Amino acid sequence: MVKRFSTPLKNIALIFLGNTIYALAVTAFILPNGLITGGTTGLALLFYHQLGIPVTVFVSIFNVTMFILGALILGRTFALTTLISTFFYPLILGAFQKVDFLHNITSDRLLSAIYAGIMIGFAIGVVIKAGASTGGMDIPPLVLNKKFGFSVSVVMYAMDFTILISQMLFANKEQVLYGILLVLTYTVVLDKVLLLGKSRTQVKIISEKYEEINQMIIRHLDRGSTLIEAETGYCRNDCLVVLTVITNRELPKLNQLVSSIDPKAFMIINQVNEVRGRGFTMDKIYK
Repeated sequence: MVKRFSTPLKNIALIFLGNTIYALAVTAFILPNGLITGGTTGLALLFYHQLGIPVTVFVSIFNVTMFILGALILGRTFALTTLISTFFYPLILGAFQKVDFLHNITSDRLLSAIYAGIMIGFAIGVVIKAGASTGGMDIPPLVLNKKFGFSVSVVMYAMDFTILISQMLFANKEQVLYGILLVLTYTVVLDKVLLLGKSRTQVKIISEKYEEINQMIIRHLDRGSTLIEAETGYCRNDCLVVLTVITNRELPKLNQLVSSIDPKAFMIINQVNEVRGRGFTMDKIYK
């Protein structure tokens, strides 16, 4: 019974953690130093400077609107988990704004842009990996990803850049430059967090001793392999290429074992973002 509910509870905890870090970044680095940013916070800053609407009020109204959109398109499970972000983020943001020492961490805008970018990118990534969003402007990229397969981080960057440009109505050129740095930073961090734990190493091995290498991969590394028919380009000799996907930590061991079988083996090694299937996202089946 504990195992059944461990994952939902873990996801809820991650959603709370992500929103707390996001609100902390906004309170400690963005608002005290007059930085501009994208997302819901960027829109909130725009409406605050142009119409005098408090940041927390705008965030609350906008998050509820986007929550309804997400519930209609992304489903009930997404809606339930995002519901936490929709109401918790404005609440924790308002609470952090009452803590005086958070407003005096640093007056350096460059440091603030970098640290805010790292924290926001990490926060959004953690929440998305938990199957939810931080609400607001995070929802449209997820909708476009589901409907058209667009990259979440790319769409988010495009929207954030548009919001940044709109803030030129009240911000000076230097603020815009810091804002672009902030958005670039959290976009890169978001990509890294979303791929965290999913990247693998793909290896192609060309050797006359392909059968020995193939058996070594299966028996010693406990990994699957595929034999691909190929033809050498110069001599036109038929050969079999051993293809396998391993974890990054298994690469040194594979290199050592292949070299012990055939020091002249030709190996092509490259990183892949994600692998799905038996042995990775599904349990292995032994025959």
